[in-house]
Amino acid sequence: MSDKKSSKGIWKVISASSMGTMIEWYDFYIFGSLAVVLSTKFFPSDNPTAAFLSTLATFAAGFVVRPFGALFFGRLGDIIGRKYTFMATLMLMGGATFIIGCIPSFETIGYAAPVIVLILRLLQGLALGGEYGGAATYVAEHAPKNEKGYWTSWIQTTATVGLFISLMVILLTKGLMSEEAFDEWGWRVPFWVSIVMVYVSFLIRKNMHESPAFAKAKSEGKTSTNPLKESFGNKFNLKFVLLALFGATMGQGVVWYTGQFYAMNFLKTVQNIDSSQVDTLLGIALLLGTPFFVVFGWLSDKVGRKVIMMSGMLIAILAYRPIYRAMYESTDLSLKTEIVAQTKVVPTAKVIDETRTDSIFTTSKVYTDGTTAQETKTIHFENGKVMVDDKGKDKVETKISKMINNSDKWFLVLMVFIQVIFVTMVYGPIAAFLVEMFPVKIRYTSMSLPYHVGNGIFGGLLPAISTYFVTTSKEAGDVEFYLEGLWYPIGIAAVCFIIGMIYIDRKINTLHD
Repeated sequence: MSDKKSSKGIWKVISASSMGTMIEWYDFYIFGSLAVVLSTKFFPSDNPTAAFLSTLATFAAGFVVRPFGALFFGRLGDIIGRKYTFMATLMLMGGATFIIGCIPSFETIGYAAPVIVLILRLLQGLALGGEYGGAATYVAEHAPKNEKGYWTSWIQTTATVGLFISLMVILLTKGLMSEEAFDEWGWRVPFWVSIVMVYVSFLIRKNMHESPAFAKAKSEGKTSTNPLKESFGNKFNLKFVLLALFGATMGQGVVWYTGQFYAMNFLKTVQNIDSSQVDTLLGIALLLGTPFFVVFGWLSDKVGRKVIMMSGMLIAILAYRPIYRAMYESTDLSLKTEIVAQTKVVPTAKVIDETRTDSIFTTSKVYTDGTTAQETKTIHFENGKVMVDDKGKDKVETKISKMINNSDKWFLVLMVFIQVIFVTMVYGPIAAFLVEMFPVKIRYTSMSLPYHVGNGIFGGLLPAISTYFVTTSKEAGDVEFYLEGLWYPIGIAAVCFIIGMIYIDRKINTLHD
């Protein structure tokens, strides 16, 4: 009976912690999921590539600031408690997300728009920096001694579930309105929806109790008065903080973001697949892959955290290039047969002002395997002459959007699903691994920093750095330009794998039992 009661109690803890954390991830991810749209709303429209890169950089800024949130809220969590700290992070994240949905566009308020968005992204990053460590610590401190991997793995699912729900809300919003309405104001709806979810989560969290381990430490007067100094000023503890970062979370961060965000950006901007199709296939892959967080968390209780995390990293390092080559070739139009008789070209003209005009040529193509593609070529004229860019080339923009057939769609679902499995291997056991490395009184602070540096900085910079590598290689005429962005996650994961294999010891898992 007591087992049943304790199991019921921990499920209550998990559902309350998980729901709040999932909502925070949802809030964080809708920005990334809508990056292509947001680049046209909050940044100057005269250079679409620069606008998209600026949006990714703003997205990355939210990740970069996460370690500061880890320090600020981690310190609070170790002094005043886990519960109140992650209540504060929930409200901060929800408020910042809602306001992003209310900001006027660049056309309305000029450069104030990207500045406000950047400030709100930084606040989101601070909130997330405090949320994850609190939720993981809270759950781990409620979990039975030999089942921490299993119970904390439920928290690990929240990031992927948050991304999945963000994609579903975007798809639903798009489905309920015209393309023009979504582009004009509908993209704001997913940001507004967040406030309802935050309110529900707040009501649930309000009734939670403090974690037993922290409550015991507090009643015995064993909590830390200076968690930052004890975490990072103590050489013995600092050694474990650095090992957690360079031997585990750094590699875990890049594997995670490659399997989810890099894959999404690759499908949309390199393979040029229709955005709704990408959201659908990514949603299917995430739905199929998410249960494996729990599988590998549970398995880590049986065979150890290290073997599973390091295996996931190594397989990812070896498999990324073959996977992305296969993804790219599956929708490469040069490898498909065009039905020339069905090709249509529709020319239109758009008057910008008295001196500037755009000539737009929309070419629709159909292929024998059922793929369709729409190529939109825009030529910019000024005073009757074609405008030139900084390099003296004609200012011509070409956009391609593909609707892929079912066979290619399911193949890409499989390719993304395989990457999600790598994510579940490295990410499923990580919360338990980090919690077990540090003592109760400085646990929130000590585990939060390496987690958020590994994920926030090494992982969060991945979309911007990899997109830059791909863009530069494409401009240089590299035939396999689309694979160049992978050198960043492969390199970081390889360094992490080597350090982890040499220095992580199984004894770390029992240090603070």
